[in-house]
Amino acid sequence: MKPMKEVLYIVVHCSATRKSQKWTVADIDRCHRAKGWSCCGYHWVVLQDGTIQAGRPESKAGAHVRHYNEHAIGVCYIGGLDDKGRDADTRTPEQKASLWFLLRTLKESYPQAKIVGHRDFPNVHKSCPVFDCQTEYSQLNGNQK
Repeated sequence: MKPMKEVLYIVVHCSATRKSQKWTVADIDRCHRAKGWSCCGYHWVVLQDGTIQAGRPESKAGAHVRHYNEHAIGVCYIGGLDDKGRDADTRTPEQKASLWFLLRTLKESYPQAKIVGHRDFPNVHKSCPVFDCQTEYSQLNGNQK
């Protein structure tokens, strides 16, 4: 794993799992290792009940946004698909509260970082995390562009 450089982004992802599917950081870790990665590509994972699980250490570059990993903390919520497998904002109230808490805490550690969604990066052709992070977290971002 490469070391993390200056953190410029806090990137929100979804796991692209159905809303009823119970996944944990261990499941993501297993999936990412099967792709040949060293471990879970995200630094933090938020379960449906709001539990926050640690993934990759923040001191190590993630594996979640091609060409930006050395400057981005990755946060993933479990969900992102409805029960029919279509893109949907499936965050539970507990996930929304935990995401807000986690992102606020990360902004305290990395005040210069901008909170964005995976889909906000160039050449990303997916809707992940299936909601508009820049609008939802504009207060945490201090409305920075």
